[in-house]
Formats: sequence, structure tokens, C-alpha cells
Amino acid sequence: MIYNERQYQSAHKQFEKLSESLNAFKPSGVEWLDSAQLDALESQILDIKSEIKEYELIKEGKVSYLECSGLSELPKTLIYARIGLGLTQKDLAEKLGVPTQQLQRYEASSYMGASLSRLISVAEVLNVKVRESWSGAKANSADSVFCWNSVENIDWTLFPAKEMVKRGWITVKKGTSAVDQVRDYFLSGGGQYTPALHRKKFHGENKPNEYALLAWQARVLELAREEVASGAVYEYGHTDSWMKELSSLTQIEGAPLAAKKFLAEKGIVLVLEKHLPGTYLDGAAMVLETGHPVVALTLRYDRLDNFWFVLFHELAHISLHIFDSLQMDYFDEEGGGEGDLVEREADEFALEALISSESWDSCVSRFSMTPEAVRLDAERIGIHPSILAGRIRKESNNYHVLSELLGNGKVRSCFEEQL
Repeated sequence: MIYNERQYQSAHKQFEKLSESLNAFKPSGVEWLDSAQLDALESQILDIKSEIKEYELIKEGKVSYLECSGLSELPKTLIYARIGLGLTQKDLAEKLGVPTQQLQRYEASSYMGASLSRLISVAEVLNVKVRESWSGAKANSADSVFCWNSVENIDWTLFPAKEMVKRGWITVKKGTSAVDQVRDYFLSGGGQYTPALHRKKFHGENKPNEYALLAWQARVLELAREEVASGAVYEYGHTDSWMKELSSLTQIEGAPLAAKKFLAEKGIVLVLEKHLPGTYLDGAAMVLETGHPVVALTLRYDRLDNFWFVLFHELAHISLHIFDSLQMDYFDEEGGGEGDLVEREADEFALEALISSESWDSCVSRFSMTPEAVRLDAERIGIHPSILAGRIRKESNNYHVLSELLGNGKVRSCFEEQL
């Protein structure tokens, strides 16, 4: 874990040095040795990159711990809280009235040498409470990371039980309460919803209800698990070489349903599930315990342009982020502002995969903004006109044009049997 700016800068330098070593690697001709050396380099690079991203998220105040469930978790929570509140080790040391070097030793040893009175003092300064909550400086904003360390931390009364019953996710048996059924649903099958306890990074304009988010994810994982068990989904190989093929598929009739089948052949499960009240979701990316990535879409907006951009944005998270050591799932509200580096990477990946920079620069329709020009450019690029129309509207910030090309009402109809 990175504790301060000096270590942060050092990690960047180490990342650059290892990346240079990887780029300059020259095979020795001994296949097993070359493979081992490359794996070691790539593993170190991934670990450092993950630590850098984690530190940046905490420093931006976008990590929200719902609970610190015990003293064993308190030291790391104190460190996260300090960074998230924008305090340096020197700042906190001054507030505590101790030398900076002493505070550094506390954190380096996970506070193992600190007395209980010292831990209490640190917790009070940082507003951290065991079994209550700590929030980063910006945790009330929509962009947040939500964390559950174990099912013991879950308050089952906070789930949207009535809505889950209404949708048929759970059935209240005679002699039991809805809360009991929620707990049984979530914990059934020997804790099969453990992946739902991964940290959840949410990006959007509206802060979601964390328990509605958790319930929705459990439902998505249940549906994904059923598809994998049916044999409809192939083994997953971590590559995105097929992205261009998928973008070309957008042109055919019934393309959203064809995309689901295409992704299943690549080992990725596409699940459609309406969002729960209080979540404002458009899409999410996560991974099953089987290793199969899952893209979940809510179809909150029944438009082709929205479907394709959200789908490719979540595929970007799978390609770039979901298998790094942060073990984080990604939840997105489309159009939720610029976002952090992770979201910008996903946006850029999605845009490039759908319309390359070279193709975009050559589009006459960017300036004329007429349906005829959009159709001609889309045909030349090899994508559905809705994708180009949607991007033009967004980048020009003119949402009064090209509405007839967005494919309104063309998505849900493809999945009538599944919704």
C-alpha cells in the first residue's frame, strides 16, 4: 500500500522503469525462461499500477467504507481515512502532537506498536468509528467506492425487500419475514454471492443506495451463473482483439441480441436487468467466481446509441481494469460527468472501439449534422448510424439534432423473452 506522496512518486518511477524493461525485453530463445521472466515483469507492473490507482481513488475521497467491522481492520481504515481526508502524515502527526517519524512508524507497522489510547486519538481526529462509518472527503458525491468486508457487516433490514418480492426475486414463506428471505437469498448456495462483496466503484451524477446496488448485483450474478451453467457461455480468454468485429455487428437487424450471443462465444455473459429504485444505473462490469466476466445493462434508456456506448464502456472496464489486483466491480450511470482517470480510460476505449479517431476526424456529418450525412459516414465506417448520431450530439452538446437516428424503442424489443 502507498502511504504518502513520496512513495506515490517512487511507485510511478518504478512503474516506468519496469515498463521500459518490458518494452526492451529480448527473448533468450529458452521458451519457459522467457515466459517466466515476462510473467514476473507483467505481474509487478500490474501490482504497482493497482496500488497507484488505489492511492489516487482514496486521495480523491472516493472511497466510502460502510463499516469497519473490528479492531483488526481499524489500522488500514485509519490510513485510508487520513489519505481520503487530504491529510499528509505530517498533518496528522501535528494534530496528534507526535513527531512525523512516529506517525510514519505507526502506519508502516499497521499501528501494531500503538497503544489503545493512541488508536482512539487517531480515530477521533479522523472521525473513524468501529462498526459505524468513515467517509472520504467527497464520499457524498456520486462517484464513490463502496466496500463490504464480509457478510457480517451487512444490515439485512436495509435491502429493498418489498421490491425484490414484487419482482419475484424472493418469495416470502409462511412464518418468515421478508428480511429473513433476503438473507437466505443472499447467502444460499454456500455463500455464492461472495463476488457481490467486491468493492464497487460507482460513477454518475446521482449517489446510489448501496443496498439496492448490492441486491441488484446479487440478482445479476444469479442470472449470469444460470447462463454459464446452461453451457451457453464459452470459456473466457482475456483479449479484446474482437472489438472491431463487434462494432461491425451493430449494423445488422436485431444487433443487440446478436451481440449477446457473440459475447457468450467470447466467454462474456451479457445480462439485462432493470435497475432498482435508488440506483440510477445504466451498466456494470463484474466477474463471476468461474472467471467469466459479466456485463449487466439496465436498458434505462431504450435507445440503440445508449445501448452500444454503455456496452462498450463496460467492455472497456473488463479489458482494462476488472482483472487488476484492486478486485473492484464497476457501476456506471451514463452521462455522469467527466469522471476520474479510470472512467476516462473506459470512455476513450469505448469511443475508439466504436469509431476510431481517424474515422471520426474524417466525418463530414460532425459539421453538417444532417441525417443523410450521418448515414453516409456510418456506412463508410461500418457502424450503425445511431452510434455516430449519439456521439455527434454529445460532443457538440446539441441534443436537438439527429433524434430520428438514435434507434428509440429498438433495444428492449430484441430481448422481450428475457425481460
